[in-house]
Amino acid sequence: MVEDRTTDGTRIAQLLSSELDGREDGELAALAVTNADRDVDPTVDGVRAYDVTITGDSGDTDGDVATDNSAGERLAQVFVHPDRSHLEFTAGQDVAAEAAADEGLRVRPKATQPPRTLVFVESGAEVKRATDVVQAVVRAERADGAST
Repeated sequence: MVEDRTTDGTRIAQLLSSELDGREDGELAALAVTNADRDVDPTVDGVRAYDVTITGDSGDTDGDVATDNSAGERLAQVFVHPDRSHLEFTAGQDVAAEAAADEGLRVRPKATQPPRTLVFVESGAEVKRATDVVQAVVRAERADGAST
């Protein structure tokens, strides 16, 4: 049996975008894909395709869920390579690193100021796991916001 494995970075980013922006359940209800570059051409170093932003619509109908990442603030950026995509988390870096490792995704810190965490999505099959990482970061951001 032959397996088709999606390893095109642009297609992986599109699948991730659909998963993040198209679902309206749980933590994903609070997210939007913003600043999308629809004509992005992958590069070896990776080029930004879109941002993942907290919209403020957390799906929380009674208002008891807070977040320290205000509405409209970027949670992560998605970059496209020829053979993979990666998320660059600008919030919840420690949570992203731990959740990605738990999901079996390749992860590494980026030594910038402020620091960032890179989570690599190397196939279409890893999109769901990457979505779980994003949800973990949103949950952590909510918990931090509720405790402050």
